[in-house]
Amino acid sequence: MPKVVTGTPVIPAKTITRYKNLSVATVHEAQGRIGLLSPEIRPVQAGLKLVGRAVTVFATPGDNVMIHVAMEQCEPGDVMVVAVNSRSDCGYFGDLLATLMQARGIAGLVIDSGVRDLADLRQMNIAVFSRCFSAQGTVKETLGDVNVPVVCGGQVINPSDLIIGDDDGIVVVRRHELDSVAHKSEAREDKEASIRAKYRDGTLGLDMNNMRQRLLEMGLQYVTYDEDKKTRD
Repeated sequence: MPKVVTGTPVIPAKTITRYKNLSVATVHEAQGRIGLLSPEIRPVQAGLKLVGRAVTVFATPGDNVMIHVAMEQCEPGDVMVVAVNSRSDCGYFGDLLATLMQARGIAGLVIDSGVRDLADLRQMNIAVFSRCFSAQGTVKETLGDVNVPVVCGGQVINPSDLIIGDDDGIVVVRRHELDSVAHKSEAREDKEASIRAKYRDGTLGLDMNNMRQRLLEMGLQYVTYDEDKKTRD
């Protein structure tokens, strides 16, 4: 039976702030290379960061009525995550819904389907990630669900999981793992800062990572140009 689940857990503001300083790539690596949505889901506009609690929507092909229903359940800073129970390339979301979303303080949208009114969306500077763009409209006839587990971009997303998006894509972090993943991500950022400083000094990754002997053991050979030419002649 179609349902709307209310009163889902909130994510502390200080946790949201921590993740705003972290990239999708860093979080993905830090949590064991999991949680990354399909690369088919891309930002409508480059340069916008998206971080917020997931409000999930389970919709039907060519029907956006549950997006309207979900708007009421979104708090300021939330991210609406829309999955469709069968592939659809319709434009579920455009400038009108974006206007409402911004008025309610919703951080953005992730949808495993299409959006439209791209010029307007880009001008509005709203963080929208979608699988495709399409002018094809939708109807409002078939019920779905709000705040239930959904599969979006190949990942299971639960209501109140954390969504992080940037130009590299979207990653999801489970609500009960937020503190541990943030800690691991921040530690990785510190480590990468040290590596970056060494690279600026010209230190080779071969030496910094002690790779030379392992590569030789794997069978990598160094030959001179003349030796290589002789074997090819």
